[in-house]
Amino acid sequence: MKKIIHCSEILARAGGGVKTYVDALYGEMGDSFAPDFLGSLAAVDPATAALLHVHEENMLRDYPGTVPMLFTAHNHNAYCPSGTRYFSALQAPCDRTLSVAGCVWGHYAEGCGSRRPQKVWEGLRRAQQSCAALKRYRIPVIANSDFVRTQFLRHGLPPEQVVTLRYGIREPVVPCPPLTEEVHRQQRILFLGRIVPDKGLDWLLESLNMMPGALHLDIAGDGWYRPQVEQRCTALGLGDRVTWHGWCSGAQLDGLFAQCLAVVFPSLWHEPAGIVTLEAYARHRAIIASAVGGIPEHVRPGETGLLVPVNDRNGLAAAIAQLATDCPQAVALGLAGRRWYEEEFTIAHHVRALRQLYDRAIHGWGQPSP
Repeated sequence: MKKIIHCSEILARAGGGVKTYVDALYGEMGDSFAPDFLGSLAAVDPATAALLHVHEENMLRDYPGTVPMLFTAHNHNAYCPSGTRYFSALQAPCDRTLSVAGCVWGHYAEGCGSRRPQKVWEGLRRAQQSCAALKRYRIPVIANSDFVRTQFLRHGLPPEQVVTLRYGIREPVVPCPPLTEEVHRQQRILFLGRIVPDKGLDWLLESLNMMPGALHLDIAGDGWYRPQVEQRCTALGLGDRVTWHGWCSGAQLDGLFAQCLAVVFPSLWHEPAGIVTLEAYARHRAIIASAVGGIPEHVRPGETGLLVPVNDRNGLAAAIAQLATDCPQAVALGLAGRRWYEEEFTIAHHVRALRQLYDRAIHGWGQPSP
């Protein structure tokens, strides 16, 4: 029996967030998939492959054309040389389309990714080749938000080639109860993610500094920028109000969710989707997030969370204070988020839609474009 094969050179030798997502798919529809990731399309056997589900843009240029293919864009790499769409020198997201002049200027003058010539060239070539392959072979694209879908349309793909399918996540192994007054009185908020400049910890700390001393921030994550953020934390006098937990998983992360009154998601860059919001909803917690990239598609302002303009320190401080001083609202937002998760963001919901896209890609393969 032919199988659907997940393809990624990186996932074939490492893990990460995409690996977690694919593992969830195996848990729901494992019989449909080949047991192993394919790390090179040179090894494709048409006799055993029903469909290639590609998760890495580098592989698109090697498409053999002998088996149906579908590509999921988990990030911006297919049309952005740096993959960040963020100008670190300006502390602002990028809204340009791919071009040699604009992207080279962005790298060297505005801090969008590496300034090493080889890295800049490799990123440009990767993005150009990815876009070209998608157009040439008419490979169906799954975008994880309407924001990402719009970027593909801006780069010349026809609307019928790109569909939005938002992530689904698995039910937490350890159920997290709704927020209680006792937990709310602890006055703890939670940040989780990579510690890099574009994740926004700097302005979260500055906003925290504007608020009463009772509020405590738990940081679950790590990254190369952590020493600089720790120095900033010390300079602001916040050392006793911040706990650095490093990378967390399993019971430790469950415990951090259970003791917080809300999750704060202060990204500065165009987050493709913002899966942190779904992690919060699954655990009955409200989200306070930046209105950037695909994040607003995952937050119903005033119903499941609060949205704040990027780098608006006063606005972020006010949003945190609003939930820190209003327990009933924090509880209500968390309950509404949980309901939304159950209605639209479980892995079962995601898989039902994904099966339809698989069938469409397989049955439509080789058909002339409209």
